[in-house]
Amino acid sequence: MEATASARYLRGSAQKARLVVDMIRGKDVNHALAILRFSKKRAANGIEKCVRSAIANANEAAEKANVSIDPDDLWVRAAFVDRGPTKNRRRVRPAPQGRAYREQRHFCHVTISLSNDAKPEPKVKGMKKAEVEAKPAKLAPSKSRKRGGAAAAPRAKKVTPKAEATETTEKPAAKKASKKKKSEE
Repeated sequence: MEATASARYLRGSAQKARLVVDMIRGKDVNHALAILRFSKKRAANGIEKCVRSAIANANEAAEKANVSIDPDDLWVRAAFVDRGPTKNRRRVRPAPQGRAYREQRHFCHVTISLSNDAKPEPKVKGMKKAEVEAKPAKLAPSKSRKRGGAAAAPRAKKVTPKAEATETTEKPAAKKASKKKKSEE
């Protein structure tokens, strides 16, 4: 059984609400509600209300179909966020030297879909199910692995023209000896 709920015109941008929705997608309902309850994001409160509404919708649909459903068996099958309007929500904020900055107050629409069907197994490309289970949890680090980018490029030593001239003309020990003679005189 599937049930959906949508919360429209939530305050805040869709980009920020997607950060919260990405945390709960694919989780069971109790775990998702716990994540939303203790999240510090402002959008979490509206999304939590939407999840609770989807749970109530699932219970209502089960009663109408004369089927018993356990809310603990539900999991978040799909969750997505769409952009809302900003047309009539433009504001002006005072700025220094008599100027004004334009602000756009964003809205978003959240849709949550719950299901009590079995969760699908995660798929891995090019491998069979038996190979995925037989694979070790952590691979040993490879010694032959090379790093790419700037870390792989050899660094050249920086030599100033002044340092080149002194190195070629005089040796450091000879310099010290000549300085001692001058100081003795």
